[in-house]
Amino acid sequence: MKEILGVVLVRNEDRFVRRAVGNARGFCDRILLIDHDSRDGTSRILKEIAEEAGGKADFHAIAHPRASHELLKPFIGTDTWVFGVDGDEIYDPRGLQAFRPRLLAGEFDSRWMILGNVLHCDRLDLQNGEASGFPAPPSRSITKLYNFAAIDSWDGDTPERLHGGSPVFRRGFDGQEKRQLQTEYSWEESPLRCLHACFLPRSSRDQEGATRENIMETHRGGWATRIKRLVRRLAGRREASDWKRERYARGERMTVPTAPFFE
Repeated sequence: MKEILGVVLVRNEDRFVRRAVGNARGFCDRILLIDHDSRDGTSRILKEIAEEAGGKADFHAIAHPRASHELLKPFIGTDTWVFGVDGDEIYDPRGLQAFRPRLLAGEFDSRWMILGNVLHCDRLDLQNGEASGFPAPPSRSITKLYNFAAIDSWDGDTPERLHGGSPVFRRGFDGQEKRQLQTEYSWEESPLRCLHACFLPRSSRDQEGATRENIMETHRGGWATRIKRLVRRLAGRREASDWKRERYARGERMTVPTAPFFE
């Protein structure tokens, strides 16, 4: 039978991770909760969620994010949709509930990947029920929903789950087979929409106003670049992400209600 596997990879994400996982959990048949050496309350929260899930969630502690991709290899070539969720990605649970039967019925089986609508948030005001930021489109979508029945392998340089490497596709599939729901639906009508708190502090340890680097920024450059980045962090300087600004802050800012995401 076709299944949906959730995979959550987080490090120091205790501000939103319970909400992020909770909103996505009902969409998934199983979910892998993976903590990469968190120093805040993230690991404890994930363990609590795994206990509450009654066998439908597994907790894993890993020393390097590459190990998260290895956990997915048993599902390659199976009739499984893999749904990657980060600790700052808060999905509309009712939208996912309506989208699930369409996915399981095979409507998207000819696709390798599905992308959806996203609001990259730089303001989240739960008291007044508003979130503001930059929508995708025109900004880049970050939803990660992959058809593992389309591939025979996924090896190579994979810095974390569902990133990098070289998938080997089965006959009839290729990497361009993507369904771009964000171009088909408005924000209000989208069955796959997400508040992406990428410009907000995501941990109780984060400084206010800090914007974390993207995983691709963290792994790019040589050793000299990485050492400079480490020195900056040890000195207590705030992280800044030009990569995110270039891709996630395009177009005009938009404000939306938070009620569907924070029921």
